[in-house]
Amino acid sequence: MARPVNLLYRLYERRLKRELDKSVPVPRHVGVITDGNRRWAKEFGATTADGHRAGAAKIVEFLGWCSEIDVEIVTLYVLSKENLARSAEEVSILIEIISDLVEKIAALDGVGVQLVGDLEIVPADLRSRLEAVTTDSDSPMRVNVAVGYGGRQEIVNAVRSLLRARTDVGTDLETIISELSPEQIGEHLYTKGQPDPDLIIRSSGEQRLSGFLMWQSAYSEFYFCEAYWPDFRRTDFLRAVRDYGLRQRRFGK
Repeated sequence: MARPVNLLYRLYERRLKRELDKSVPVPRHVGVITDGNRRWAKEFGATTADGHRAGAAKIVEFLGWCSEIDVEIVTLYVLSKENLARSAEEVSILIEIISDLVEKIAALDGVGVQLVGDLEIVPADLRSRLEAVTTDSDSPMRVNVAVGYGGRQEIVNAVRSLLRARTDVGTDLETIISELSPEQIGEHLYTKGQPDPDLIIRSSGEQRLSGFLMWQSAYSEFYFCEAYWPDFRRTDFLRAVRDYGLRQRRFGK
């Protein structure tokens, strides 16, 4: 028999889902900062590895929720450039868990995987496993997995790529400078060809981006949830989407 609290959550979820089905617009692209795995583990007396594994399992569950409401693109912030500076033991654990996670995502029906980040700084064993599972972008849902990612570095790399592309065809520096535009830089970002995120969700109660999609998030809507990522529920997700749908987006106007 379902416990009363669980039953109430199910009823509440159904109400939220009905609201979304009727009139609330759904974000096309959702970015997620999956924060709080280590604090969750510490609070419940588990190991750091247990926390990261619980977080990985939640990501797979989360993608199912996104599929239910026809989200087209999901960008997951799973390993930042700064995370690679943690202890060798924790980085080793993260490498194994993220590799397994990406392989599981790639095996999901209707999901295409794209890596976003500076793969040159990612350990070789992780990089080789990740590159092996990059899949067709024509799938109904595209999942960007941000590994070795830093928002500032992405912009630096985009500008470098743009300069190389223009100089390779003989364009002089003064012309490059005079013609430089946000659209040109956007064509050299990790997410080139994709729409910017409509909604960015961060778990664990922290209210900052930590360098996530700094360029692309200029006009995104943000939703901050108190729950640690392993405790993030379908109810929390539906609340975030409903909140997004009720906002009036101005795009800086």
